[in-house]
Amino acid sequence: MRGCIIGKLPHPVKPSRGESINLMWSFRNWRRARVLKRTQLNDGRWQRALAHVPLTRGFSADELRRLRELVILFLHEKTIETAGGVNLDEAMRLIIAIQACVPILNLGLDYYAGWYAVIVYPQQFRPQHEFVDEANVVHVDDDWKMGESWEHGPVILSWEDVKNSGTGDGFNLVIHEFAHKLDMLNGAPNGAPPLHANMRLEVWLHVFTHAYADFCARVERGEDTGIDPYASESPAEFFAVLSEVFFEVPLTVQQCYPQVYQQLVLFYRQDPLSRLGAYLSTPAPRAP
Repeated sequence: MRGCIIGKLPHPVKPSRGESINLMWSFRNWRRARVLKRTQLNDGRWQRALAHVPLTRGFSADELRRLRELVILFLHEKTIETAGGVNLDEAMRLIIAIQACVPILNLGLDYYAGWYAVIVYPQQFRPQHEFVDEANVVHVDDDWKMGESWEHGPVILSWEDVKNSGTGDGFNLVIHEFAHKLDMLNGAPNGAPPLHANMRLEVWLHVFTHAYADFCARVERGEDTGIDPYASESPAEFFAVLSEVFFEVPLTVQQCYPQVYQQLVLFYRQDPLSRLGAYLSTPAPRAP
């Protein structure tokens, strides 16, 4: 803390950049450990919230423990605000936080750094954004939306569509919007989030470019792809929609685009197909 002196130094010492980063990370980890130690999350409320997120049924005990810790930290570091008169209770906040934390289960909360708010509307909303096209013509986007993710800004969700997520058809609004947040870590969303050291950008681009072109052609032909046609809107939407399906119905991605599935396994550091047996053999918990 500023103004606190520990011991005596003969000369002023300025920590190196690496030391400063280590100090920052140490303090952040200490603070998060303190939050986890002091924050109570009722077991009954946790189990009832999990019952509303069926994709967690195949999670191991260790994965559920780590997910619970991530949810506690997420709710501590982010605000979930309401708009449009929605009455948001603790159970609803937990349901949103669980789904938001599933993609970063093996990545960590720092993948959501740099922004602080989730805004929840009761139903779909019309943001009325202005934008300028290449001909310098001003347009107003006043389409009804289920959700939005702003670069360096909030995630906005329709609670009605959050409730309709996770039914096993591959639709998950929360995962979709938070996939956009991951995509924005290296700039405007383009379907190519920052990759790990064991991944190659040229491989990612090759795999996703070919899969996106194939998907768009199938949509144009009117084929039933088993994947929301909205994924054809742009490479960014393709990544977000495929991320939803990856966690909700992983077999669909693996069968349609096996190379995309493998890239998502490497990026999210999760293999949802490996949980499928446990998911099918685990009784669905009772929802309230």
